[in-house]
Amino acid sequence: MTKANATIKYAALLWLKRCKLDGLERATIRSYKGHFMHHIGPKIGGLLLEECTAADVQDFIDEMLEENSRAMTKKVLTSLRSILSTAQSRGMIDKNVAREIKLRRASRNDKERIIPTKDEIRELISKAPPRHKPLVITALLTGMRSSELRGLPWANVDFNKGLIHIKQRADRYNAIGVPKSRAGIRTIPMSPLVASTLKDWKSQCPKGDLDLVFPNGAGNVEGHANIFHRIFKPLMISCDIVDSDGKPKFGFHSLRHAAASLFIEQGWTPKKIQVLLGHSSINMTFDVYGHLFHNPEEDIAQMAKMESDLLAA
Repeated sequence: MTKANATIKYAALLWLKRCKLDGLERATIRSYKGHFMHHIGPKIGGLLLEECTAADVQDFIDEMLEENSRAMTKKVLTSLRSILSTAQSRGMIDKNVAREIKLRRASRNDKERIIPTKDEIRELISKAPPRHKPLVITALLTGMRSSELRGLPWANVDFNKGLIHIKQRADRYNAIGVPKSRAGIRTIPMSPLVASTLKDWKSQCPKGDLDLVFPNGAGNVEGHANIFHRIFKPLMISCDIVDSDGKPKFGFHSLRHAAASLFIEQGWTPKKIQVLLGHSSINMTFDVYGHLFHNPEEDIAQMAKMESDLLAA
């Protein structure tokens, strides 16, 4: 296999082979295989090594954190770093982008998530191609996960009541199944733009046996990697939402963060936002978005009122 067409899966196979040659215990190798088979491979195994960016890895880790424990996420990230180190040592890549992603023990020490600004949100909506605009708008204004968008059937979009019912998802193997937790089963209200966009899109949407809202061209489940590399990455580049190296500034999962920030700005309660996002606990909502609930100007006004009430008594 040449450097140009080497994938993460190929590097992982080389890494696992190296682990065996190094005499690692069978239990350790079995654990490493599990990291790849159940997490890395299905989600990003098909990515070309040369095209894998820090944004890809951050997107992957964000979804890992929402669906798995922090401890498991840390182990999988460590394995991914080792896989990319193997690729780097064989000259397949120049840089191990997974080393840029840190997962510290305490959530307060984690790197701040990159959340699209309002200008960036408007730009993404404005420049999204007609074929993909419904997906981008729905992701930005509902906060649905990629797996939920990919597995959403038209039967669960209620235009009469203006609601989207989340009852199923497309897993990492593109198989349709129930959400991973009870909290994932929920109902999300549609904004006027989401409702009108989806109504227009329904007649143009590729047809398939699963009757999906956001299928691929053949009407089947769209892969997560395809959404980023064929849809979202070109859109970000066209919008000039890139870092200093000209690479996409954030991953597709950041659209979920954007929706959460808009919900918080409306003054909705943390409990309401937890339900809308499908978080299993209020602690998860605060861990991820707690800093966005802080309003210094409002705090100052409340402190002034507290003082005034005290001294007036």
